[in-house]
Amino acid sequence: MRYDHHLLTKPWEGYELIDSGENMKLERFGAIVTARPETQALWAKRAPERWEEAHARFAFGGETKGSWDVRRALPEDWEVPWEDLRLGARLTNFKHTGIFPEQAPNWDWSRERIRQLDAPKVLNLFGYTGAASIVAALAGAKVTHVDASKQALDWANENAQRSGLPHDAIRWLLDDVLTFAKREMRRGNRYEGIILDPPAFGRGAKGEVWKIEEDLPALLSALRDLLSDVPGSFFLVSGYAAGYAPCSLAQAVESAFGDVAGECGELHIEESGGLRATASEERSVRVIPAGIYVRFVH
Repeated sequence: MRYDHHLLTKPWEGYELIDSGENMKLERFGAIVTARPETQALWAKRAPERWEEAHARFAFGGETKGSWDVRRALPEDWEVPWEDLRLGARLTNFKHTGIFPEQAPNWDWSRERIRQLDAPKVLNLFGYTGAASIVAALAGAKVTHVDASKQALDWANENAQRSGLPHDAIRWLLDDVLTFAKREMRRGNRYEGIILDPPAFGRGAKGEVWKIEEDLPALLSALRDLLSDVPGSFFLVSGYAAGYAPCSLAQAVESAFGDVAGECGELHIEESGGLRATASEERSVRVIPAGIYVRFVH
């Protein structure tokens, strides 16, 4: 396993990390600018004047939920492009917009793996708003997308249709991920690609409790049996809220799959800096750590 191989998301047409600091980040999703809390941003803001551009600013009102202070008119739902994807963004009570830009390098990686296989079956667990599933389907995979939230499944389906996929291009399942994986293992089903982004805590479709520290080892063991032996088959797991180091996740993967020739590290988002550097001024590139990942190919 190659450790500390960090992945970097740079600004693209539909997304930009404009500035960050003082425990906040200023981002542009499509045409909409948001200001959100970011505990990693311990530094000072570089372009404080740019923060007035924010259409909405999020503030926590309790331990987990908060609210948006909408300062400029914005639609309830708007489009954010990434290459041939068209993703719907909206403001939620959990501070996110349904777009997770730190995953862009993993979208690229999984797409390249899929293109080297012949119509592979890909399983996306904790699939949420569906970007990874849509990338896989557009690349030619037969995708099964599993999530325990009906709202998330609907959102993902909308994103698939925005991106030009027919309704039946992806198999959408409302289910508890661990229950589903164990059922697939008993059925003897195999997948040439497995993608998952488990939360630290969650509930299944029937109220099942997910705790990453208790349930991830069992899930990884089940997924070991679900991953095909076909050369080129791939596995990708990432995490945001669990608070673990990349090597912890890598060692959990290796404890289930054995020694694998993979890589792990942090997911970083590069800040554009708000104000572009002049020819005579060099600005250090700042990044926000936005998660961890492990991935490997058979």
